[in-house]
Amino acid sequence: MTTDSAGRRLAGALHRRPRLRLGLLLAAPLTWLLVAYLGSLAVLFLSAFWTTDPFTSDVVRSWTTDNFRTLLSAPVYRTVALRSLGVAAAVTVIDAVVALPIACYTALVAKPSRRPLLVVALLTPLWASYLVKAYAWRIILANGGPLDWALGPLGLHSPGYGLTAVILVLAYLWLPYMILPIHAGLEQLPANLLDASADLGARTWRTVRSVVLPMVLPSVAAGSVFTFSLSLGDYLAVQIVGGRSQLIGNLIYANVTLNLPLAAALGTVPVVAILLYLLAVRRSGALRSL
Repeated sequence: MTTDSAGRRLAGALHRRPRLRLGLLLAAPLTWLLVAYLGSLAVLFLSAFWTTDPFTSDVVRSWTTDNFRTLLSAPVYRTVALRSLGVAAAVTVIDAVVALPIACYTALVAKPSRRPLLVVALLTPLWASYLVKAYAWRIILANGGPLDWALGPLGLHSPGYGLTAVILVLAYLWLPYMILPIHAGLEQLPANLLDASADLGARTWRTVRSVVLPMVLPSVAAGSVFTFSLSLGDYLAVQIVGGRSQLIGNLIYANVTLNLPLAAALGTVPVVAILLYLLAVRRSGALRSL
């Protein structure tokens, strides 16, 4: 069989079998996912069972569970882990509360001709550098800064640097990742459902509570996956506006050079937390209609 005829037969098989063609197209990205992403996670988990030389800080590839025992026994690690989970949950709740009315306006209330412009406006903050936005918030939250000037006449003051500042900054940074899925979900909401609710005598808030919110719940769940995971793994915002506060990302960064196996063990904490969160969201059925 010649090369040309073999090529024509393969092309014909691909044309007749869409599944085979799709499988070949996905082979390269799936291979990359398995090797680069899952492979790196496997190496991370494996290195968490190693130890370090106490004098040279060199990694010693001897099997031990001391790093995980340290995580479970040392109160500081438990405290930081719970604090990190609390910050991620708070950011997710704040973003959901803020994103819902914004997405309702952009998807349902605004004129159709203006909706693309509003979506572009929502995406605009993502074009700016992470560090630029974080340091801008550092200036805003500083004592005697712009927020103090604005709140001064009301008898209030800036929260300064700390956990409150971290939650505020992270909620601002990841807000577009919550708005966009909700906006997309609301755009797919059938208009006849809203008309039927109005015809049955339901007022605006009753329609929102009984019709809109149940339909948009999968989109909120999808957005929460982004905000929760990104907040749980963040460490730069804590360094910039966190003051003396520490999250799990900071402990990982601090131990990378001094105790790599311990840093790897710490790194498994957000990975396991995110996997459990994804499993909980999936088991709730919130993602089935996405």
